[in-house]
Order: sequence, then structure tokens, then C-alpha cells
Amino acid sequence: MTDFEEVLEQFEPMISACIRKLSIYKNHEIYRQAGRIALWKAWVKFDEDKGDFAPYAYRSIYGGMLDELKKEKQQEEHADLVEDEKLAVLLEKNLVLSIVSEDLERAIESLQAQERELLMWIFVEGISLQQASTRVGITIPGIKKRRERMLVKLREQIKR
Repeated sequence: MTDFEEVLEQFEPMISACIRKLSIYKNHEIYRQAGRIALWKAWVKFDEDKGDFAPYAYRSIYGGMLDELKKEKQQEEHADLVEDEKLAVLLEKNLVLSIVSEDLERAIESLQAQERELLMWIFVEGISLQQASTRVGITIPGIKKRRERMLVKLREQIKR
């Protein structure tokens, strides 16, 4: 056995038999390639003084495919763990957001009507302090002062 291509051609049915024996039902080409690599490694390492090549090749091919199966299983388990961690983080964030939004809603309800209106203008509509001062009919420093007092009230309500 001097040429690997001849060896590969001769042992290709053995690779297919190993795939069937291991009940591999998907990704055949990946396992066929793993078997070919294992056959090549066996061919390179084989010592003719120790016996016949066929049993050694079979064990090598079978073992190479088992290694590939283990590697695929570990990758799937790792992917499952990552998905579980992502789901846990997402659920935790949603829980925190729902708690914060409930607290914020209660805090906003505790504001006076004028304060809620100013809050909507500045933070929801996104109008400038100049526009807010024109709507209310007071100076920009007056709007700033009201905004600061309103934010302090909201912070106190949320802390409770």
C-alpha cells in the first residue's frame, strides 16, 4: 500500500459501514471526511510488523467518527447553554423593566396635572425649553426650575 488514493478507494465502503453502524443520519459528508482523515492518519502511522492494516484502519475510522460525534454534541450543548443564559438575562431585564415601569407610572400619577403636561412636552414630545416656556408663559429659568422640582419628585416617588 504505497499510494493513499488507492487505500482510500479500497476503504471507502468501510467508512460508509461505520456511518451506518453509528446510526449517523445527517451531515454524512462531515463524518465521511472525519473517517477519511482518520484513515489517512492510520495509514501514516501503521507499522506492517504489528499486523494487518484493515482492523487498525477500522478502529481508527470508527474512533475518528466517534470523536466527531462527541465534538458535535458538545457544540450543541454549548449552544443550548448560551441560549438558556440569553433567555434568563432577557427575562430578568423584562422583569426589571416591568417593575421600573410600574414604579414610574405611579410616580407620574402622583404629579400635578401641570407637571405631567410639562413632563410630556419635554420628554415625550421633545420640545425645547424655549418652546415650553412660550407655551406656559414663563421664562426659561422658570421652566428649568419646574423641571428640576418635577424630576426630584419623581425620584423620591420611585425610591419609595
